Parts: sequence; structure tokens; C-alpha cells
Amino acid sequence: MKKFIFLFAFALLFFSIGWMTNYYISSLNITPQSTKTDEITLLEKIQAKKTLDVIILNSPTVYYEGANNTYGFEYELVKAFADSMNLDLNLSVVYTIKEALELSKQGVGDITVAGLTITDKRKKFYKFGPHYYQVQEQLICNSKMYRTGRFPKDTIDLVGLNIVVGEDTNYINSLEKLNSEYNEITYSTTSEYSTEQLLELVHQQKIDCTVADSNIFMINQRYYPNLSRAFVLGDKQSLGWILREGDNSLNDALYEWLNIYEHSGKMAELRDFYYAFLNLFDYYDNKIFRQRLKKRLPKYIQYFKDAGKKYNVPWELLAAQSYQESHWNPRAKSHTGVRGMMMLTLVTAKQMGIKNRLDAKQSIYGGAKYLAKLEKRFPKEVKGKNRWALTLAAYNIGMGHIHDAQILARKLNKNPYSWKDMKSVLPLLGHVKYYKNLKYGYARGNEPIAYVNSIQNYVGLILNH
Repeated sequence: MKKFIFLFAFALLFFSIGWMTNYYISSLNITPQSTKTDEITLLEKIQAKKTLDVIILNSPTVYYEGANNTYGFEYELVKAFADSMNLDLNLSVVYTIKEALELSKQGVGDITVAGLTITDKRKKFYKFGPHYYQVQEQLICNSKMYRTGRFPKDTIDLVGLNIVVGEDTNYINSLEKLNSEYNEITYSTTSEYSTEQLLELVHQQKIDCTVADSNIFMINQRYYPNLSRAFVLGDKQSLGWILREGDNSLNDALYEWLNIYEHSGKMAELRDFYYAFLNLFDYYDNKIFRQRLKKRLPKYIQYFKDAGKKYNVPWELLAAQSYQESHWNPRAKSHTGVRGMMMLTLVTAKQMGIKNRLDAKQSIYGGAKYLAKLEKRFPKEVKGKNRWALTLAAYNIGMGHIHDAQILARKLNKNPYSWKDMKSVLPLLGHVKYYKNLKYGYARGNEPIAYVNSIQNYVGLILNH
């Protein structure tokens, strides 16, 4: 009994001391600290700095500077995500996949955006976010090989062909699998040329074949008509962005956002613009052009003549350019926001004093004014047809890229004021060897050449008409 009383008294004393201690602490307004602190998630860290740091590849399918804006399927996608999170984009531009992967290993930035296929091998070293696009690896060869009977129709036909692929691409693994079946298949790798450049070499018959993802082939086939797909090398693969190591908060946010973006129809619109080619380039359809010369041009011809006279631009050239831009459709529009007869951006229209881009007269006058403004930026050494050709090229690709090409022309002992010489230099803006050292980086240098050639063709047809 005494023992029980003793234990009861001890327990009562212990309880009293604890209660008095808590009362004393509460009277001092002190909150007891938890021994476990709540960790800040990766997404919260990004939101705290209000910036999404992105390693991005300078290439035609990912990111590049256009005439009036920044373009690239993946760039627009990551920008849309950043905008949805109220984040600014901080881009670290790289020029090779190898460089992108090395920086990713070092933990630089938050996301790496480089058109990377999600493979088992890469997943061992990198953390990928959700997939956003599917591609297939394709063997691409020169179509002229049909004439000699060398165009490959099956794997065995690859024996003896000159096949080249880029370093650090997944294409090497695909060719290795083929080689395990046929030991006589040989190929070489290069760090000097990108996949786009290798496609150009195939077009020029400097190599027989290369391997490219279907989206890359689709874009480049417009500029290199001698390219032809031989066969696919495997199943469809998904593209994904590399995320920095950490918790899944950023990954989860991307999944949720992509789901909303897909269901809104915006993803389909973006895919169509870059890969379905709903843009307005139509270089060779002269039959339709002649029909529109009779039916559409008469409605607007006086606007072209008056605007051309006011801004000292040949009206035939202005009309031809307008057809190239919009097919003389005053309500034409594109995914990038350019609209009207001259497909003016909102910024350019404002600078030219245009209030309504869908008004045919205003658009034509605005385009003429802008073209004249560009023309005046060239020095007097650029003369005759060279002057308008370079002006049109600047309208298409941007004056910054034209200046880059002129700088490069001088280094290559070419005439920067000659359109003939510049046509041989502009395609080099798509070669990493050159564009990595130029101020405005990658550009589709073949596009302004096709653009100018097309307009010159239309000018000839207008004059004959």
C-alpha cells in the first residue's frame, strides 16, 4: 500500500511539473519547435525565384530566332508552360545534344529541352518528365539512288552504303541492332555535323544515307527535295524533357499542365503549325497563281500600285510578296499571330501605324512601308536586284540573321552585297560549325532563298500577265 501511494504521489508530481512548464512557456508566447522541418519542393523553389531556367538546343525543331520573333515547337511549348506558372524563361542556349546532356549531368538549370527521345539507356542517367510528342527513326537516302538500283528497300541493302549519323544520338543504337543481324553493315559517326546538316549532305549526294527522327525529316524535306525515306528503323519513340533530380513536384505540374494543354486543342494547333505545314509557302503552284491573277489581283491591284508609288517599291514585287505571304487573302492568319495581306505581326503593324491588319489597304500600305524601311538599312554598295533580293530575305528571316550571313560571307571571302554569293552563305546558318559563333544563332538559311526565288517567279508571271 505504501508503495502504491509513493508511485501515485510521484506521478502526480511529474504531471504537475509538466503542466507548470507548459503554462510558463505559453505565458512567454513561445511555440515549441518541431524537430522535423518541412522541406521545400522543387516546384516551390522555382516559383520562389520566379524563373524557369532552361537549357535549350538551338535547332529547327527546338528553338531559333525568326524574322520578328522566337520560334521552335519545343520552345513554344516550354514557354506556354512557364506562362501558365507565371514564370519568366531564362534560356541557356546550346548547339549540340552532347553539350545539352553534359550540362544536364552537371545539374545546370531546371529543365533541358533538346528534342530528346526517352530511351532506357538515357533513363539510367537522367530523369525525364512526361512525353509530349512521338517520333520514329527513319533511314533517309538520296532519291537519285533509285536510278542506279542502290536505293535500300531492306536491311540487307544497307551493306556497302556510306551511312553517317551524329554522335550522342540514339541512331547509333539502332544501327548497332541492325549490325548485330548483318555484320557487314558499316556506318560512321560525326561530331562536326548535326542531323539537319547530314540530311543536306544526303541531298547533295556527298553521303548515301543518314538516320533522322520523322519530325526532323518532315521539316527538311521541303528544302531538300532529293531526300527520300527508305524505311523506319523501329517503333515510335516519345520525346521528353530532362528534369533536375529531386522530388516529383515539377514533374507532376508538367503532367497536369500538358493534360490541360492537350484537351484545350492548343497542342494540336502547335503540332499543325510546325509539322503539318499549314503555313503559306507554295513555291511552284503556278497554275493556281494564274487563276488568282485573274480573280483576286484586280480587287487589290490599285492598292499595290499606290502603296508602291508612295514608298518607292516596285508594285509588282509588292504584289508578288503579298501572294507569297497570304495568297491575297486579307483575312489570312497563322499560328504565330501574323495576319492580313502582308502577314504583319502586331508589333510591326503598330510600328507602321496600321490599326487594322485585316483591312487589305492598310495591310498593303503597312507592308510596303516596312519593306521600304528595311531596304534603306542596306548600304549603297548593295545595288540593283541584289538590293531587293536581300531586302526580301531580311523580311523573311530577319535583319539580324542577314547581318550574321554578311559577316560570315566576309570571313569566307564572299561578297556580302551580292545575292548570288549570299545564296551560298545563307544555308550555312543552319550549320552548327558556323551559327554557334554568330550573334543570332541558328536560322533556316534555305528558307529565305526559297522565299526570294518564289517571289521573283511570281513577279515574272505578273509582268507577263
